Amino acid sequence: MYLNRLTLIGFTGADAETKTGNNGSTFTVLSVATKRSWKNADNEWKSRTEWHRCIAFGRLTEFAASLKKGAHVQVEGELRSREYDKDGVKHKAFECRLESILKLDRAARSDEPENGDDPDA
Repeated sequence: MYLNRLTLIGFTGADAETKTGNNGSTFTVLSVATKRSWKNADNEWKSRTEWHRCIAFGRLTEFAASLKKGAHVQVEGELRSREYDKDGVKHKAFECRLESILKLDRAARSDEPENGDDPDA
């Protein structure tokens, strides 16, 4: 059995950006920040922010595109890696391919998350 499932709860670092792929399909890119805080040996608070590149495809694209900087979200999906070449140097990037997005902002909260598993979409 295998499981590749990523759940993040954080804030978007910028307005969502919709792009068109090489095959003509559209997708939306979200940058989601998560933060961890702890006290060090001197009893001082320290924190570390991690930035996560999240990609929405299909019917999630439009909902993801509506998210603005600072939106509190829960995203779930599969962790994917990809390699690319930039200026002759090979790079490896990790991204979350989204399967669901839930906006956690109180004013805009809905009862149901956006889910990419709907076969009728």
